[in-house]
Amino acid sequence: MQFIDTQTVAKMLPYDQLIEALRAAFKNQIHSPERTQYRIETDATSDATLLLMPAWKKSQHIGIKVVSVFPENTKNSLSAVNASYLLLDGKNGIPKAILDGTELTLRRTACASALAADYLARDDASSLLMVGTGNLAPHLIEAHMQLRDIKKVMIWGRDHQKAMALIQKLNHKEVEVTAIKDLYSGVQMADLVSCATLSNTPLIKGEWLKKGQHIDLVGAFTPEMHEVDSQAVTLANVVVDTYAGALSESGELIDAIKKGVFVKEDIVAEMSELVKREKIGRNNRNEITLFKSVGAALEDLAAAELVLTNLSETI
Repeated sequence: MQFIDTQTVAKMLPYDQLIEALRAAFKNQIHSPERTQYRIETDATSDATLLLMPAWKKSQHIGIKVVSVFPENTKNSLSAVNASYLLLDGKNGIPKAILDGTELTLRRTACASALAADYLARDDASSLLMVGTGNLAPHLIEAHMQLRDIKKVMIWGRDHQKAMALIQKLNHKEVEVTAIKDLYSGVQMADLVSCATLSNTPLIKGEWLKKGQHIDLVGAFTPEMHEVDSQAVTLANVVVDTYAGALSESGELIDAIKKGVFVKEDIVAEMSELVKREKIGRNNRNEITLFKSVGAALEDLAAAELVLTNLSETI
């Protein structure tokens, strides 16, 4: 059995290849039951979360990801999200590899957002606002730049110093990258807004949004978390990674439904319907689109398979 570390996972998952692997995965027959989520009590202010995410392709591979989310870790300069991925042979159940699931998760999450934006963001989108400065932020920026000609990147975080530090992780001489203090102004200037925070209160208001904008919501994955308010949800064409996941875990959608301003039938499509061209997320330049991601296990399996494929080609 192989043990594949962080650096190798990163090297074997270039953003452009992973985006296309995810596009193919959403078209294919991959069994991906709803993930199991447990709340773990801690001595800190915020409880932790344990996630178990299985997926399999008949007679090919079985994969399961174990994820822990400890929001208080950031106060000690530790990653809030950690994960491991176990890949089994689908013919006999024998373990084939254990991969660093944290790097795999960061990259597949970012690439899923970029894939959604490929169908939802305007073709001429050239400015990106990154809301959040955690480990996922640089991956989201890099992934979105694979499919849109981004010329300006703005970064906002509660801690402005962290936003400034994130700039140093990006190396694009042809792109203007700035850290901003005023979130409202950033939203007003951005064609594409990507959010990756663990916020329990909405950061972005619907009244701030402008025509033609695309909103990418990645951070909130429990009913208690919100990155935008209910007005933002009602103003946009909402697309989700999966119906089941979004309706059980997205605080933004659940809250809007509870308030009676949104119903599940208002969701325009899930990702598989977009890539199969069964539904359309954007009909014109002026529509506001919103992609809500809570994570899908089929994305992990696709990423793990790509790692092994690329590794085999380097031997």
